[in-house]
Amino acid sequence: MPTWMVVEDEPDIYDVLLAMFELWGIEGVAFVDGGEAIAWIDAVDEGRVHGDLPELAILDIRLPEASGPEVGSRLRKSAKLGNVAIVLITAYRLSAEEERTVIEQAGADRLMYKPLPAMPELRAILDDVVDKRRKMKAEAADPKKE
Repeated sequence: MPTWMVVEDEPDIYDVLLAMFELWGIEGVAFVDGGEAIAWIDAVDEGRVHGDLPELAILDIRLPEASGPEVGSRLRKSAKLGNVAIVLITAYRLSAEEERTVIEQAGADRLMYKPLPAMPELRAILDDVVDKRRKMKAEAADPKKE
């Protein structure tokens, strides 16, 4: 069963995302603040977390303790989670420069604005992000493929 990660401090969005994951047959790993998520990533890297690791992380940009881009940056530095697909979400409108900055800081694959799209469209977007990240990982593992 695939596993996806959510770091979201707004309970309604957190609950809806986890409910969607369950309907889609996806295991959810969820955190309500960035500090909690970073502590979990540290535990994964130290071998204290067992089981399936997430292939996707959905990170709210504005979180208590550590921002979504900070969590994304920590994911990218992780020996075990560095290749996870990262989608940033926010309800705040960002300038083009702010968008570039948060995407770059997080190493994000995509930025989405709230309200998020309807379930079928959201699933298609998230699957596409995960598929692209899988292809990048496969190409990096086999440099002969062009």
